[in-house]
Amino acid sequence: MKNERYSMSFTTGSLLRNESLTLATLYQELKDWKTVREKVVSGNLLQARTLNTSQRVCRETISRLKTLKAQELDLLVTGDPPDQGYLLWLAICRRYQFIADFAVEVLRERFISLKPDLHPEDYDTFFNRKMEWHPEIDEIRPSTRQKLRQVLFKILREAGLLSGNNTINAAMLSPQLSEIISLENNKDIKLFPIFDASLRRGAVE
Repeated sequence: MKNERYSMSFTTGSLLRNESLTLATLYQELKDWKTVREKVVSGNLLQARTLNTSQRVCRETISRLKTLKAQELDLLVTGDPPDQGYLLWLAICRRYQFIADFAVEVLRERFISLKPDLHPEDYDTFFNRKMEWHPEIDEIRPSTRQKLRQVLFKILREAGLLSGNNTINAAMLSPQLSEIISLENNKDIKLFPIFDASLRRGAVE
């Protein structure tokens, strides 16, 4: 069985928190992503230096936000900063299977195994392992590979999942966010560094 090709175009931006909030808020009003894109680009609402940059960042941000359900988008606009960071991480994982696999196989696995740190070498080991099943990433240049690693670590820090000294932070999902994601959806929950016992307590509460 042939593996689905990884998309590796996440170097366009990191978490894109401000851009995401701007676009998500506008979508709440317009209810159409095409109209949102046109308004953002024509009015340079992202305050990009060039039209090309505005188009590229807008396209990337929308591709992520489209993965969120209506309730998730609502919470992104109205929620607290921690929940916003977690939701944007969730959107990125849904958009990029490579990052989702890293979240489950490396980030969460190290956390629940009581190895609370994450280093570039862990990423490199994961990347090399994936090359055996995804030859498309073997074609990536060393400079791009390094950039991908830098961006992913920056995303993790901006989402509140990794500290400045590379310590993995436990995801403290609010009751509202936990309910929206649904504790029964193991695929989404496992994208976060969180103990199974914590999830069970949340379900009881």
